[in-house]
Amino acid sequence: MLNIAVAGGGIGGLASALAVARAGHTAHVLERNAEFAELGAGIQLAPNAFRALRRLGVAGPVEERAVRVDALRLLDADSGALLAEMALGDAYLSRFGDPYAVVQRGDLHSALLSACKEHERVVMHPGTAVTGYRDTPDAVHVATAGGRTVVADALVGADGIRSRVRARMLGDGPPRVSGHTIHRTVVPMTEVPAELRWNTVNLWAGPGWHMVHYPIANGEKLNLAVTRDDGARTAVAGVPTGRDEVLAAFPSLHPQARALLGLGRDWRTWVLCDRPPTATWTEGRVCLTGDAAHAMLQYAAQGACMALEDAVVLGEVLEGTSADVAGCLARFAALRGERAARVQEVSSWMGHALYHPRGAAAAERDAMLAALSQDDLLTAVDWLHGHDVDDPAHRGAARTAVLT
Repeated sequence: MLNIAVAGGGIGGLASALAVARAGHTAHVLERNAEFAELGAGIQLAPNAFRALRRLGVAGPVEERAVRVDALRLLDADSGALLAEMALGDAYLSRFGDPYAVVQRGDLHSALLSACKEHERVVMHPGTAVTGYRDTPDAVHVATAGGRTVVADALVGADGIRSRVRARMLGDGPPRVSGHTIHRTVVPMTEVPAELRWNTVNLWAGPGWHMVHYPIANGEKLNLAVTRDDGARTAVAGVPTGRDEVLAAFPSLHPQARALLGLGRDWRTWVLCDRPPTATWTEGRVCLTGDAAHAMLQYAAQGACMALEDAVVLGEVLEGTSADVAGCLARFAALRGERAARVQEVSSWMGHALYHPRGAAAAERDAMLAALSQDDLLTAVDWLHGHDVDDPAHRGAARTAVLT
């Protein structure tokens, strides 16, 4: 049995800790904050995420609070015209075996946190910020902000896009600022007009900007987010923003989308960041997972899904292991690196090619989407949504999407 330190108590960190514990080892979750909590609003979970959640034993609690949406819809933000719609009903379920659903981020985090607290091999350490590490042949010495050193058999860096573990391993500086500003809020569903309570994920695409909304929290709330490609160069996270400022930034929305935007009150703003793919995920007894390894833009809705996949594979490579920890972690990176890099690249491509094109590029997008059948759309996402981390044919293989 190994003692494994996990830096970070977010979705990726808790999932990694749970996977490690289920593999027979002891996971010590080192969380910098005094409490384990998850900020943010809605999150989309494709079938690949539900397969991972099932492997972790928490699919049931997540599904209890999730909303199974009927379709993914792309609309023209000016005219309201439907550009593409992927139905998520019988044909989708038959093809992928699991649903596509949306959930409040806190509900997903809560399910993982409860499972970790209930597992005898998971030890929680709040208020313990990891600042660095020293890797040796026999152990990894994890430094914390309070001056304490935690000695473990391995360290999992699941400490997010500004990971201190990554900084020590790669020294590649701060994340890349995308130039995209996103405003987010959650609206009680009772305030949404009945005719706009659509059980779908709706994306209104405009020239250089878009808006997305869908129900969360068992249908009790509406998740609402608007993004503008405004060239922002300074990263900000969760800054309170006035309603009038948000409305003024999106003056040309279709009336239906405009009506929903006007419902938002407690807006918060982020400038989106990501990182380019890296071939280095490990150093001896230390590995990176989730955003620390492959931070991506939100346009493929796969950031949390990738972290969940990471966790399952990490647990599998460590199962029954008491020797050659470094070799196991290297194998984990080899199994995950190509797929994660592909999703990072596709996420970026979707932002400029599907969500934000202008003029002739937008017309080309519209014509391309109009030519696709429902079966074509399902084929386009098969490599992504159909991925199964337990299928040897999928491991380490990134399928090429039809659309790219």
